[in-house]
Amino acid sequence: MDSHPPCFTLSSLFENSFRSYADELAICDVNGSSYTYAELEKAVKDLQELLRQQGISSGDKVALLGASSSHWVVSYLAITTMSAVAVPILPDFTREAIGNIVEHAECRIVICADKFKVLFPKKYNAQLDGLISLESLALEWQNDDVPAPGVTNEPREEDLAAIIYTSGTTGSSKGVMLTHKNIAHNAWAGTEIISTGPGDRMLSVLPLAHTFECTLGMVLPLMNGASVHYLDKRPTAAVLLPALEQVRPTLMLTVPLIIEKIFKLRILPKINESAVTRFLYKLRPTRKLIHKKAGKKLYQMFGGKLRFFGVGGAPLAPDVEKFLKDSHFPYAIGYGLTETSPLAAGSHPRDTRLRAIGPAAPDIQIKIEEREGSSNGEVLIKGPNVMKGYYKDPENTAAVLSEDGWLKTGDLGYFSEDGYLYVKGRLKNMLLGPSGENIYPEEIEAVLGRFEAVLESVVTQRVDSLVARVHVNREVLEEKYNQLKDREKQFEAYVQEQLEDIRKSVNKRVASFARIHEIIEELEPFEKTPTNKIKRYLYCLATQG
Repeated sequence: MDSHPPCFTLSSLFENSFRSYADELAICDVNGSSYTYAELEKAVKDLQELLRQQGISSGDKVALLGASSSHWVVSYLAITTMSAVAVPILPDFTREAIGNIVEHAECRIVICADKFKVLFPKKYNAQLDGLISLESLALEWQNDDVPAPGVTNEPREEDLAAIIYTSGTTGSSKGVMLTHKNIAHNAWAGTEIISTGPGDRMLSVLPLAHTFECTLGMVLPLMNGASVHYLDKRPTAAVLLPALEQVRPTLMLTVPLIIEKIFKLRILPKINESAVTRFLYKLRPTRKLIHKKAGKKLYQMFGGKLRFFGVGGAPLAPDVEKFLKDSHFPYAIGYGLTETSPLAAGSHPRDTRLRAIGPAAPDIQIKIEEREGSSNGEVLIKGPNVMKGYYKDPENTAAVLSEDGWLKTGDLGYFSEDGYLYVKGRLKNMLLGPSGENIYPEEIEAVLGRFEAVLESVVTQRVDSLVARVHVNREVLEEKYNQLKDREKQFEAYVQEQLEDIRKSVNKRVASFARIHEIIEELEPFEKTPTNKIKRYLYCLATQG
C-alpha cells in the first residue's frame, strides 16, 4: 500500500491525478460524454469560475440532484475542491423531502438534472441564487444581476466537503457532515482492499449520492488513474448486460440485490431445468461443481475481465455468497456507514470468508461494546473516517459520538480470534432497502398516523418488502361506511379497501425504496412496555413468520 499522501484533501488527491494521468480516460457515460483527466480538470475549473461569478465562497452549500453521470462527477469535484460544500440528494426522495434538505442545509445554489427543476418553486427563489443544469452545466439564473465573484480558499483537511442526508422526511433528517480528510483518507484506506491503476475500468451502477459509491466508486479509482463508466438508466438486465459487454469492467461495486436477482432469475432456473442437475444440486460435492461451472458463465457475462466485485450496503444472502465463494467469483464484502465515509472494515477477494466482513481498514479502530446476556456487542468505530457530526443537530451527534471520538454504529457484531469482523444485525430497528438505503420505520409510521382511521402502526420487513401492521379506529370507518349511499360491499371488504387506499396514499409521500408492500390490520392495540412503547420485536417476528 502506498504511504500516506502529504495532504488528505480532495483537491490534493485530484491535483496529483490531473498531473499524473492527464491523457488517460477518467470518466464517461456509456454511449455518451467522456473526459480524460486533463479534460476533467478543465471542466472542473470552468464550473468553479461560474460558481464564483454567482458569489459562491468557501463553506457555501451547493445541492447536487441527479442520476449518476460524468456531469455529476464534474459538479461534485468543482464544489468540493473550491472549498464549498456539496449536498448530494438521492433522486428518488420525494419533492417535499428534497425541499426540506435544500432548506435545512441552507443551499445557495442547486445543480440538478433538467427534469428536477420543477421541484424548486417560487418559495425557494428568495433562498436560491440559481439553478444549474446538470446535463449542460449551463447557467440559468433567476435574475440578471450577477454578484461579485465569491472568495474561495484551498480546502484544509478539517473543512467540510459534503453533507449527506440519510433521510428527507421533516423532523428526522440527519445531515452527516464529512470533512475532506474523512473522504480522502477513506479512499486512500480503501486501496488496501481495492487496488486500482491506469487501465482499470469501474462500471458504476449505484447512486453517486450514496457515500459508498461516491468515496469508493468515484474518488478511489480516480485518485489512482482508473476510468469510471456511468449508466444512464437503472441497472436492469436490459441496461446492465449490454454495458458489461461493452465496458468489460475490471472493478464494480454493488449492493446484494443486484447479484441476488441474477442468481435467482438466471442461474437457479438453468440449474433446475434438468431433473438430473436438480438432484445433483441437492448433494454438497456436486453442488460445488455446479457452482463452479455456473460461475464461469457468470464471469463471462460480466465481461470476463472482472477482478474486484465489491458488495456492501446490506447483508448478502447466504446461498448467494456460497455460490460466489464456490465459483471463485472475485467478490469482496465491505462494511461501514454514511457516518464512517463509509468504509470501516473489509477484505480483498482472495481473503473473503463466508458470512464475515474482514479486518478493520488502515488507521481505523473497531471495538465491540459488550452487552449483558448477548454474545454480540455494539460495534464502535474510531478513526479519520468518522464524521464531524450531524449538521445543526448537536443532540443526535452527542447520542452517537463520544467525546473521545468513538462512533456508536447501532450494529451488533463480534471479532474472530484473528481480527475478522462479523456483523449480525441492527441493534435498533432501522431497516435496509433493496439497494442499501436507510429506512426508518418511525418516519413511515408518522405518515400513516396522519390518517384519521389509523390509531397506531408498526412498519416491519418481510424479506425485501415492507409491511405495515396497523391498528385502526373502526368507529371512524363504520361512520364513513354508514354514510355511503350505495353499500354494495360488506363492511369488512370496505375496511380492506380503505387500508389499500391508505397504503397507496402513503407510498406517494415516501421515497420509492420506503414504499409499503402490504398493510395488515391488527384488531387489538399493540402490546407495550411499561413506558408505553410498542414491543416492536413481537410484530417483526410475526411478520417474518
